[in-house]
Amino acid sequence: MTLDLVSRPTPADLRQARKDHPKTRARDLAESLGVTEAALVAAHVDGTHVVRIAPALDRLMPAIQRLGDVMALTRNASCVHERTGTYEDYHAGAHASMVLGAEIDLRMFPRHWVHGFALLDGPRPSVQVFDAAGDAVHKVFLTDHSDRAAFDTLVSDLRLPDQSDSVALTPRPPVEAPKSRPEKLEELRRDWAAMTDTHQFLRLAARLKMNRLGAYRIVGEHWAKPLAPEAIVDLLHGAAAQSVPLMIFVGNQGCIQIHGGPIAQVTPMGPWINVMDPRFNLHLRTDHVAEIWLVSKPTRHGMAHSVEAFDADGGLITQIFGKRDPDTTAFQALLETLPHAKGGAA
Repeated sequence: MTLDLVSRPTPADLRQARKDHPKTRARDLAESLGVTEAALVAAHVDGTHVVRIAPALDRLMPAIQRLGDVMALTRNASCVHERTGTYEDYHAGAHASMVLGAEIDLRMFPRHWVHGFALLDGPRPSVQVFDAAGDAVHKVFLTDHSDRAAFDTLVSDLRLPDQSDSVALTPRPPVEAPKSRPEKLEELRRDWAAMTDTHQFLRLAARLKMNRLGAYRIVGEHWAKPLAPEAIVDLLHGAAAQSVPLMIFVGNQGCIQIHGGPIAQVTPMGPWINVMDPRFNLHLRTDHVAEIWLVSKPTRHGMAHSVEAFDADGGLITQIFGKRDPDTTAFQALLETLPHAKGGAA
């Protein structure tokens, strides 16, 4: 079922709104107009300045690899993850694909890469991909060190015959509410203790007809402890002050982007807490954080600890692990300083 666009702004209306508000971020402008970001971008398609391109990963990723140094951006409604580097070591997959570069590290889910665009104008030309609902999945921005000729070749090779200025969208699926099954608690704890890899967790929860947050809420503090709202800000400041290397995961249904390494410059700005390092930026809306959990999962390499933030609907905003380089001892010590939620463990 497609959305009823009759009462929504026309492409001409959207182009005029962009002219009237040239400095407003595309996502914010689209939200203010009651449309998706994909609709706003599509309204500017003319086959010259904004071009529809094929979003298929097996075609797109090799072309992006040839761009050299670029900035990769993945976000959800509450957190933006920006990493500068080169796309390397692409691994294709029918259900999940990966980029495993030294700086750009991605997990991608091809069925959500639905609408692709190349934006050729401005100081930072870009490739932008959106899901079926019109939400941004992933963006790639050129830098001063990118290969512009390779970008022009990408646009030429991936250009679609359809260069219309509107886009057909499907309704955005709601965030799944937390699902717990207290009658399965002992089975949850038994199987949790038997894990040998963190990737086994989601299959475990699904088999028990739970989801991530639902399982955290009932498993008990040996495995999942609720933290105070300020814990994630304290974690970022502490990691920066002590040079503790982190693995910071931010994603949406189509892409997860990972930063691996230290952070240095942590700066608050209004409701945002920001990491503003030369090749890594993170922007987190702290007022969107409704729950934070300190989670422990057994693996064959030892216990994996993470701090995970969720919004009021139960949606995952970000996960932060210690980087095993060479170990997570400093990260574990930092976790012990984080404030627990009221009523939680001391």
